[in-house]
Amino acid sequence: MKPQHPNLRRVRARGALVILGVLTLVLLASFFRSQVVRGTAWALQSESNRLRVMPVPAPRGTIFDRYGEIISDNVPSYSLSLFPAPVDSIAESLHRLQPHLALSDERVEELIGSFLSNRRFPLLVKSNLNESEVAAMAELRPEFPGAFLETRPRRRYIHGPALGHVLGYVGEVSQQELESPRFEGYERGMILGKDGLERQYEELLQGAQGIRYVEVDALGRVVGSFEGHSAAPTIPGEDIHLHLDLGLQNYIHEIFPDSMRGAVVALDPDDGGILALYSAPSYDPTDFVGGISRQRWEELNTDPDEPLFNRAVMGLYPPASTWKLATAAIAMDLGVLDPGEVMPVPCTGSFQFQNVRRRCWNPNGHGYQDLAGAVAQSCNVYFYQVGVRIGLERLVHEGTRFGFGEPCGVDLPREQSGRFPESMDFWQRTWGYRAAENEVLSLAIGQGPNDQTPLKMAQFYLALALGEGAPAPRLRRPVPGEEPGPAWSLDLGPEHVAELQRSLREVTASGTANLSTLEHWDLIGKTGTAQHRDLTRDPHAWFAGMAGPFGGAPEIVIVVIVEEGDSGSSVAAPIAAKAADFHLRRKYGMELDSIQTLREHLEAGVPAPWAWERQSARNAPAPEAPDDDEGGTESVPEGVREP
Repeated sequence: MKPQHPNLRRVRARGALVILGVLTLVLLASFFRSQVVRGTAWALQSESNRLRVMPVPAPRGTIFDRYGEIISDNVPSYSLSLFPAPVDSIAESLHRLQPHLALSDERVEELIGSFLSNRRFPLLVKSNLNESEVAAMAELRPEFPGAFLETRPRRRYIHGPALGHVLGYVGEVSQQELESPRFEGYERGMILGKDGLERQYEELLQGAQGIRYVEVDALGRVVGSFEGHSAAPTIPGEDIHLHLDLGLQNYIHEIFPDSMRGAVVALDPDDGGILALYSAPSYDPTDFVGGISRQRWEELNTDPDEPLFNRAVMGLYPPASTWKLATAAIAMDLGVLDPGEVMPVPCTGSFQFQNVRRRCWNPNGHGYQDLAGAVAQSCNVYFYQVGVRIGLERLVHEGTRFGFGEPCGVDLPREQSGRFPESMDFWQRTWGYRAAENEVLSLAIGQGPNDQTPLKMAQFYLALALGEGAPAPRLRRPVPGEEPGPAWSLDLGPEHVAELQRSLREVTASGTANLSTLEHWDLIGKTGTAQHRDLTRDPHAWFAGMAGPFGGAPEIVIVVIVEEGDSGSSVAAPIAAKAADFHLRRKYGMELDSIQTLREHLEAGVPAPWAWERQSARNAPAPEAPDDDEGGTESVPEGVREP
């Protein structure tokens, strides 16, 4: 073998050195890139394999009443979540968790479906774990890779069903809500308001979620503390202060007749604030915290009494005799009624106009009456004649102008507008016939195509109390810079308002509500008995009025309706009187008495010298224990009785 020339060996050696140098430079460049240029990125990836991001729910804002008492707040509770993993692993973990967390098969299927819709975030399996469930999960922690036990704020509703319809309830955000522009930025598993104030002021009450990291091993199991490491603190939701009188709301809940349906609305004449907003039957919003059971949800939705239905702002009822004040106000505004004049046709128990005869609730009649007497005795014949003077077209126009077909603008997510003919075409569009002039008879006494919510009637009586108009009823106290809701203008002269208030005073002084008078307060108002749409059932009982110190301005406006209560004087008026007495006594620091109304004094045999003194001052006979003088309906042609 011929040996290589020394020069050739040197050339190859130099080539090898060059190659080694290039390779060394490449290695050095790679090391520099990985250790220096991308060192932070590799470190983050390593940390992401070791750490999991967990959202930290913010506590919702606390809700206070007008006196600073807590209505709703938060308490700590435990929840269990699963980190994102393959669907099979999630399903297996859920099935193994069933006996420990009392998860039904339906709930497991719901959770799997929820995870499939969004796999990026931890799956909230169950909230509000009890002590035994928390202990079980702490003990079985190694057997459930990806399971995470955490502390979350739990909504607390301190007063249960008394405030169900006011507060509403909370629940986990739905897929439909996640797709809504209103809830942009919300994530699966977050809790938000579903109804009531919780829904209306969701953006204020929600706050902002925080972030924390928890350490996991290669199998995704949490190692170290469940609490993890905080990365961004939560921002609690804003507190909300209400006009609501919590004591009054609870008191109404206590005195409202058991097993009966209806509503009570109380307003503050100073600012239109809602002192009480009660609907019966109600529900306990606590049932919804942490997820309502399917059985309980079905019970609430299939209950014929509709406990989820807020009758105070959604229920529509014929306003009956409580609307006679609106008829009188329209007539005086148009200049066709002088409050002191007596109608030309006396009440003999019925009245005929064109080819229609309508009866008064009293078959014996009331004789000749002026406005105050007609309101006090709730004489239908008087108001039939007032309606004829106004005329159907003008009554429709003025009633619409007064706002009886519009919502009040309350700060709740849902409110039903009143039903009132907005024009003469209403009858043609609704029933296919042209309205005859005699339709004015029913409309003038609050029947016919006239349905209002209790809140709307409360707003009208608030306008009567203020003498000029009424602001939109509000639950939340105003904050600086907030625009007030639309006000309702009554547009009546002060002398007309004074006459209407004098007429209401006669109702409790000598009329249909005289047994609901109070010792310390001047209660005035109007009873009403509204025919049920189903004529085989009892009519609804109404009372609408106001109360305050004698000689002073009204300090509470209150409206009560009891479905199928039959009698406004014996059922609705006492509730209103007792609620007004409670609120005013509390406001002025007076002790509450268990015997409040004149009726209660008579039934208990307790002397009521204040009642006799007032009767003597009026030169009228003292009231006797009642024969119930009301019930039935107002506008049907037979069997009519009036409150």
